[in-house]
Amino acid sequence: FLNKTSLSILYTAYVFLIVHIEFRPIRSHLLSNVSFLLFSYQGNSEEVGCYVAGHPLSKGNCYFEVTIVDTGVRGTIAVGLVPKFYRLDHQPGWLPYSVAYHADNGKLYNGNPVGQQFGPKCARGDRIGCGIHFENIKAGFTIVFFTKNGKEVGSLEVPISAEGLFPAVGMHSMGEEVKVDLQAEWFLEEDESMMMVDSHEDDWGRLFDVRVSGTLLEYVGKGKSIMDVGLAQARQPLTTRCHYYEVEIVDAGEKCYIALGLARRDYPRNRHPGWSRGSVAYHADDGKIFHGSGVGDAFGPRCFKGDIMGCGIMFPRDYILEGEGDIDDWDRLEVRPGHAGVQNVLYLNDDEEEDGEELEQGQEGRNVTVFFTRNGKLMGRREMRVPPGGLYPTVGMLSSGEKVKVDLHPLSG
Repeated sequence: FLNKTSLSILYTAYVFLIVHIEFRPIRSHLLSNVSFLLFSYQGNSEEVGCYVAGHPLSKGNCYFEVTIVDTGVRGTIAVGLVPKFYRLDHQPGWLPYSVAYHADNGKLYNGNPVGQQFGPKCARGDRIGCGIHFENIKAGFTIVFFTKNGKEVGSLEVPISAEGLFPAVGMHSMGEEVKVDLQAEWFLEEDESMMMVDSHEDDWGRLFDVRVSGTLLEYVGKGKSIMDVGLAQARQPLTTRCHYYEVEIVDAGEKCYIALGLARRDYPRNRHPGWSRGSVAYHADDGKIFHGSGVGDAFGPRCFKGDIMGCGIMFPRDYILEGEGDIDDWDRLEVRPGHAGVQNVLYLNDDEEEDGEELEQGQEGRNVTVFFTRNGKLMGRREMRVPPGGLYPTVGMLSSGEKVKVDLHPLSG
């Protein structure tokens, strides 16, 4: 005898055989109250295979998980939520009103075939989860979150229709196989919540082939040519109230092609900081400074794992209010990594009330002095003109395994 639920499952199985996914139900005497579904890609790697659940997520069933049994040829597995009548020849997240976390590149696709860097890549044995915070539904929007192996990766606000959002899994290469648990449960632990508050991920405005984990940046690009630059650019430019930042080399990777500096807001994504106009950067691998050119000048020592590189701006004197100290002797300036005393040298007034937009307008087209440090000691400085919008902290990486820890606010005042 087939009840309504059984008929729905059988119909779903028939549909997805057409779109190159083979369906096989799994039964377990140990988990008799849980229904697992096993799907494997059966196409020719040219067409997408897609599964959409028969029921949307709800308050009583607000989360599901997908375990990667096999990544196949490319690991192009997507997990997310889609509207009821989603096209089955497209990966979840590619079309409007759908969102998905893709295992092969760690990117989030939110109604667009172009993804944004979101979390770590996923491999065989990893569990990707997706859920909805139904308590936060308002005005047709809700919060969707994703997890990897039980830990939250990130969340975003997405539109939700009256019909709801349906669990979906997409695959796109031979050999891919996943196990779907539509009745999984997940709870946010207190310590994980605290970690999310301090993650600083919102500090970054642009990320290309760079994965963010708290204050840690990791290069996730190919690293095979100079076009494979990984770039991280801060959301806000440096100002007189936030004039300096630091990068600690956690892992030098294969080549230590790590660079820190300042760049214009629309800096090219595939160019190391310093290589193109409107930028200047200190490069760790050769100790050279690059200032709007692909040819660098000898500047300081090379940097290695454990070294702390810093970059800041000395603004023109009319930005310094009455009563502040002089900074004539730059050659003797010493910066201690972390919470040291540079704020007492560069900017002393704690009552500065000028807002960012006013500062930005005042700085455009003016010359400032950019300086670089290594392990707390001044390496040198370079004059440059501030482009429209200001100068943004920018970090570049280019070889496998490179990781840096960034402190965009090491100094106060």
